Amino acid sequence: MLPTTSVNSRSQGNGALSPRDAARHTAGAKRYKYLRRLFHFRQMDFEFALWQMLYLFTSPQRVYRNFHYRKQTKDQWARDDPAFLVLLSIWLCVSTVGFGFVLDMGFFETIKLLLWVVFIDCVGVGLLIATLMWFISNKYLVKQQNRDYDVEWGYAFDVHLNAFYPLLVILHFIQLFFINYVIISDSVIGYFVGNTLWLIAIGYYIYVTFLGYSALPFLKNTAVLLYPFALLILLYLISLACGWNFTKMLCSFYKYRVK
Repeated sequence: MLPTTSVNSRSQGNGALSPRDAARHTAGAKRYKYLRRLFHFRQMDFEFALWQMLYLFTSPQRVYRNFHYRKQTKDQWARDDPAFLVLLSIWLCVSTVGFGFVLDMGFFETIKLLLWVVFIDCVGVGLLIATLMWFISNKYLVKQQNRDYDVEWGYAFDVHLNAFYPLLVILHFIQLFFINYVIISDSVIGYFVGNTLWLIAIGYYIYVTFLGYSALPFLKNTAVLLYPFALLILLYLISLACGWNFTKMLCSFYKYRVK
């Protein structure tokens, strides 16, 4: 039931993987299978992906229990179905168009904003965070007695996507209803509401990330992934005391980037 690929799993009688099984379970083979399914919408389980998106808000532990089931049945921890990524991309497009409308951007400015959000905010930052967490978890969090197991990079990226989705909905959807009339005003209530939404969104990201790595039984000391909460709360209190409005800063940055 261990949620990664073991070098001793599915072995032959002499303890070695058969050539066919070894080829099937390489990272390259899994990546090829995933990318190939990206162009076959009929093979994607969008209903299940929607279920995951719902439970990432209400009960993210249930999402990671399903990852355990995938390991048992398909011998891999990372997603093999790109349906979640496709739906997340749709969410990015819709929410970014909404952001452009709220900020009174033109058509081409909105397209530029969309490209920035997709390739920088989501994919670029995601690749960086996933690679960093993949390295840290394999280097420092794997139990000594389980050195035959490691965290798949694809799983690390899936954890980022799982954590990014609630953040996206809070900051790029829920927040839109308050930006023009409440948040970007110069009143105390404006930056209080805006910064509180940022606190909740980033807090969700930290918590869902923690759940992703704590779900792996061969990792130790995963509680350290919750330490950023202390820095987050401190920054939140400082922002309220100094009158910093994170949403207003984000809007100004987006307008600057699309010029």
